[in-house]
Amino acid sequence: MEASTSRLAKSVLTNGHHASGVKPTTAAQLPRPNPALWTTKDHRIYGAPSPDLILGPDDCIVHVRINGICGSDLHFWKAGEIGTCIVDEDYILGHEAAGEVFMAGSNVTHLKPGDPVAIEPGQPCEECHHCSIGEYNLCPDVAFSGAPPFHGSIRRYHVHRAKYLHKLPPTMTFTEGALLEPLSVVLHAFERSPLRLGSPALICGAGPIGLIALAAAKASGAFPLVITDVDASRLEFAKQFVPECETFLVPIQGLPVEHATAIQKLFLGLGSVEPSIVYECTGVQSSVHTAAFACRRGGEVMVIGVGRAVMDGLPFMHLSLAEIDLKFINRYHHSWPFAIRLMQSGYVNLKPLVTHRFKLEEAVGALETAADKTKTSVKIHIWDD
Repeated sequence: MEASTSRLAKSVLTNGHHASGVKPTTAAQLPRPNPALWTTKDHRIYGAPSPDLILGPDDCIVHVRINGICGSDLHFWKAGEIGTCIVDEDYILGHEAAGEVFMAGSNVTHLKPGDPVAIEPGQPCEECHHCSIGEYNLCPDVAFSGAPPFHGSIRRYHVHRAKYLHKLPPTMTFTEGALLEPLSVVLHAFERSPLRLGSPALICGAGPIGLIALAAAKASGAFPLVITDVDASRLEFAKQFVPECETFLVPIQGLPVEHATAIQKLFLGLGSVEPSIVYECTGVQSSVHTAAFACRRGGEVMVIGVGRAVMDGLPFMHLSLAEIDLKFINRYHHSWPFAIRLMQSGYVNLKPLVTHRFKLEEAVGALETAADKTKTSVKIHIWDD
């Protein structure tokens, strides 16, 4: 994730958008308190009230009903940074949210109080070159909820530009609405590295993003499907989630090239060729290396996972001589309508991923549970009524 503190970014820093001269919507004007989950530069988390919300004419205040916990939330808490996004002061976590409109700004005509919406967390500048050509995910001045310094959505009320609120159909739940954000991550990866019907696919990592990539690969008609992880319990969950997949437990010992050779043999034993596309969903250096060696010559490695700022030992000449394309994504753009249709149709059902639910008042415990590997959580949702 990337953030900027340009003049435009500073104008939205607190909560609103171009809010000069706009009267704050204070806690006293909200019908209920606005508790939030905060983290600090010294790696603490705590619950405390949200700052006053500033409702601009193009914004809505959303009562957040469901918010998912993402690996990036844990990373900002534990490591204090992802790339150029650095936790310099206390701020509110969260970016996988759905809820209902509580209040709409004076310019908002497509939404009204009570409308169910999913929150697309990135709010680009809409003025730069990337925004002008539709690649707003690459906007250098994007204000992304839950990436420092921008307050996130793990709170009762959250203010957001209405253009990036997507109305949910009546058949979709808030739980499904909060799963649209991680689904959008995967959809953007699949847009950049698409699968063909009957194409073999490898997914490295059986965390939430890896499991969503597995479901998307199945929906794309890929076969055979193999998913890897170092945790046997995660692979068991993957097999239950998508029974058609094969699993590969990555040994703790050994070299990536050795693991990749064993993975390729698994594909060959299934009557296939080596995978032409590998979706790397961990960001772990050894897993990225394994993905590079496991990919078929002339194929693609799509790195979805968030990893270290600098990786060592990338097999450069192997990638070069095998003409393997190494690709990356930065979030998503224009994916939410597609994600809504996929969820609404039932082609992709992600509800089984939600293994734990906590009330908003228990948000600290929710994040601690997500960080505890002994709890075997997959996706944790924080809810509010």
